[in-house]
Amino acid sequence: MRIRIVDAFTDRPFTGNPAGVLLLDAFPEDRRLQNVALEINHAETAFAHPLPEGGDADWALRWFTPVTEVDMCGHATLATAHVLYTTGVHTGPVRFATRSGVVVATPAEDGSITLDFPTAPLTAVDVPAGLTGALGAEPLACLDTGPRVGDLLIELADEKTVRALRPDHRALAGCSRRGVIATARAEDPARGYDFVSRCFFPNVGIDEDPVTGSAHTALAPYWSGRLGRTALTGLQASPRSGRVRTELRGDRTLLHGRAVTVIEGELLL
Repeated sequence: MRIRIVDAFTDRPFTGNPAGVLLLDAFPEDRRLQNVALEINHAETAFAHPLPEGGDADWALRWFTPVTEVDMCGHATLATAHVLYTTGVHTGPVRFATRSGVVVATPAEDGSITLDFPTAPLTAVDVPAGLTGALGAEPLACLDTGPRVGDLLIELADEKTVRALRPDHRALAGCSRRGVIATARAEDPARGYDFVSRCFFPNVGIDEDPVTGSAHTALAPYWSGRLGRTALTGLQASPRSGRVRTELRGDRTLLHGRAVTVIEGELLL
């Protein structure tokens, strides 16, 4: 197995969100996939294999954190598409068959890649007991992001509050199925982004995710509704940081980004 580590939603190494990518002939047993993801030990490892021609998709794609398989992952999909394009294995749009249906990646001449993902349905809910204390900030709004994403989307007072969060990850684990997306409007849109976010996913073994594509399928409709524009740019203000350009198209959300391969090696076992 060839293993590549790709930094996604960035054009510079050692920033953005790193993902493992393995292109296979077929999927081995789940236990082996999970063990490889644990060994790579990044937020996500993507496994893909080609499908027969003439079907609805070109490649089968699965995503694993170090502790479990997940239903949706944007940055590892971007990383996988980047590997397919840079190695010459695939050209043009690529359709991935996933647990969230068929998602499409399309390369642009400038080297960026656009992902076509389902838009997360947002439902206003009460703030769960204990969330304010676990997060360390008072929510202005609390929304459920639906079964695919599985997070609570929490709007906070301002960008400074989001950046200053030091949550109790163990306490957050009891508040939602996957985790919490904390967000606020950008303090100064002239800096090139419209909103900020941070993402905490203790239930899948990720205390803080560096840049989360799936979260932006919920952030895009939320902030598009608030700001009155369908095209926005989000800054995920994690220590590694990264930007995601979003376009809301009804029940689909386009995520635009770049990726950089930083490591390539071989699994010997």
